[in-house]
Amino acid sequence: MQIHVVQQNQSLASIARTYGTTINDIVEANEVPNPNNLVIGQTLVIPIVGHFYWVQSGDNLFSISRKFGISYQELASANRISVNQPLQVGFRLYIPPRPKTRAEFNAYVEPRGTYVAPNLEASARDAAPYLSYLAPFSFQALRDGSLKEPLLNNFPAIARANRNVLMMVITNQENDQFNDELGRILLNNMPIQDKFLNNIVATAKKYGFRDIHFDFEYLRPEDRDAYNRFLRKAKARFRQEGWLLSTALAPKTSATQKGRWYEAHDYKAHGEIVDFVVIMTYEWGYSGGPAMAVSPIGPVRKVLEYAISEIPSSKILMGQNLYGYDWTLPFVQGSFAKAVSPQQAIQLAAKNNVAIQYDQKAQAPFFTYTDSSGKKHEVWFEDARSIQAKFNLIKELKLRGMSYWKLGLPFPQNWLLITENFNVGKRG
Repeated sequence: MQIHVVQQNQSLASIARTYGTTINDIVEANEVPNPNNLVIGQTLVIPIVGHFYWVQSGDNLFSISRKFGISYQELASANRISVNQPLQVGFRLYIPPRPKTRAEFNAYVEPRGTYVAPNLEASARDAAPYLSYLAPFSFQALRDGSLKEPLLNNFPAIARANRNVLMMVITNQENDQFNDELGRILLNNMPIQDKFLNNIVATAKKYGFRDIHFDFEYLRPEDRDAYNRFLRKAKARFRQEGWLLSTALAPKTSATQKGRWYEAHDYKAHGEIVDFVVIMTYEWGYSGGPAMAVSPIGPVRKVLEYAISEIPSSKILMGQNLYGYDWTLPFVQGSFAKAVSPQQAIQLAAKNNVAIQYDQKAQAPFFTYTDSSGKKHEVWFEDARSIQAKFNLIKELKLRGMSYWKLGLPFPQNWLLITENFNVGKRG
């Protein structure tokens, strides 16, 4: 597959001719929301086997082969040229597909309200073939050790049909807010803790969960050791059932990092105890803060490089957002940005006739526009380039894979690129 960035005066017809494919194939693969009004800077994933490279000034066969991890002899053979042939600037080379690595993928799905919206269930069905785990969010622990169940609808059946491990996500939330006092009770009151574990086992057996996933956030710093002891106890209990144990971790960059979100999350202990972790490497740009990339590659890399110093890389799922935000400018404390899918972001750019730019440092697309009332906006989102940068980081750091927050906002290019880069691990 090829990632193409739309240039001025290009159309789907001209792009299809360039790559020897059809307009329909490009539209279907990308679910292009604006086929008759492409935006400069918009990315398209071209559904071809392998991809093309146009020779640039200073290139030679050897330097190009190194860039793509292929021998220069293989590159020459694939293009039916001599290994000694001089290359002209603009000459098109075919790059054969490279071997894929194995990786695992999880996605959270969060029903809200009193029923599961049909589009949310459809999103889970569409994503499930590309997933190793499907994670309905969430079972909320109660102070007496019982559980408040989420709406599960057909999610267990979708997981079974696609060989996904059904992940039982358990949170220390009360009224949809993480609560440190609830965490204190569950981690320190042994009779309630035993009841809590018994209820988890009974519920997991009832629905067919095979990974128990604790997303305990904003715990008291003094409960760090209690959380570690609880995880060891839970691991011993779940091992008897043949289940996996996983946790969600705040994005730390050191063992001594201060802050309410970080201190009770002991990377080294989790790395020793659990089967894998999800590190929440997103929300640098968040709805209640100033406009910026949601998961800029630099901060993401810094967190993950620290993580692999404490946790085996084979146990780490990189967290990744499937959404972006539309901020109204200037940012005012107390205001909130609107969440947008990559598809909605493209439509916004097309509607307002503005080009999409790409921040090379953050490895993220963005644009600005002025709405009908004269207010300025800044939009940061994800596209094929930004997600490919994250996939490259997974391969570089030899991570277990990626975990998505959350299904429901369409991003078809992401799923295309999974199949281009990885063999999805299935445990079902």
